[in-house]
Amino acid sequence: SCDASEWPTYKALRLRALADAPDAFGGTLAAEQGRVDEEWQARLARGTSSRTDLPLVATTDQQAVGLAWARVDDADPTVAHLYQLWVAPEFRSQGAGRLLLAAAIDWAARLANVRTMVLGVTCGDTPATRLYARARFRAVGEPEPIRPGSTLLGQTMRLELDSAAGAFSSV
Repeated sequence: SCDASEWPTYKALRLRALADAPDAFGGTLAAEQGRVDEEWQARLARGTSSRTDLPLVATTDQQAVGLAWARVDDADPTVAHLYQLWVAPEFRSQGAGRLLLAAAIDWAARLANVRTMVLGVTCGDTPATRLYARARFRAVGEPEPIRPGSTLLGQTMRLELDSAAGAFSSV
């Protein structure tokens, strides 16, 4: 996990993720670039002080290389959502995404009420989709636009946490 003082790192990673993979996220680079630093600071401070949020930053050799954010659903505390999972292109296929995903799953599985983790992924045979499938996430429901007005479709995937033990043993 990260702490509130790391907001500049989190901000830089989030903006880089949106620039690198604009079709992988519901948010947009333009919207996030419009946030003032105080909003970035407050967002990360809320996340790091909350028991229902887990902001993550992956580092290698003291360099930030990826991020993810897990959050317990406000309306249904048996569900945790995974958002923003991204790894810098030059560090892909080295295990950072798998470690970020494992940390989020482990965190959610340790929470008393959480039974399920849910995420959205852009449709297609992509490294992200394959990563989630290896972790035993399964597609649920019909694909829907990744954001209002988009022609790109996203798929909801779901993991029952009671089946998550050893999810990465074969990866």
